[in-house]
Amino acid sequence: MPDQRVLKGSCACGMIHYEITGERRDVVACHCVSCRKQSGHYAAATLVPHDGFKITKGKAALKWWDATPEAKRGFCRDCGSLLFWQKSGRDNISVFAGSLDGDTGLNVVRHIFAGEKGDYYNIIDDVPVLREYEMPG
Repeated sequence: MPDQRVLKGSCACGMIHYEITGERRDVVACHCVSCRKQSGHYAAATLVPHDGFKITKGKAALKWWDATPEAKRGFCRDCGSLLFWQKSGRDNISVFAGSLDGDTGLNVVRHIFAGEKGDYYNIIDDVPVLREYEMPG
């Protein structure tokens, strides 16, 4: 049975808080240049349907940046914490795992865009490593 607990998260300064309810995907680690440039390393995110996600505090502090023509990133206007990634036209939102509070029950299940990863680190876990963006099913 999928984990159904409510997960909570926030930015570093505490201005923005959010909740995730219902099903969520395990974590995918993205090593693309865009994620590395904005986060300072690679990004790791879960994915939740819009109806299982809500901002509970600080919605006015959430700023969106058009990272690509197809996607935007949500971050705190005060502390700069990168929180969300949203592909245009999708009914779900990616939530950066590092912004979640406490134990999550999530696991990294794949690495994507490994062909763009930085030369200063190695991917050493035992999950699939994909050179580009190839999501199953």
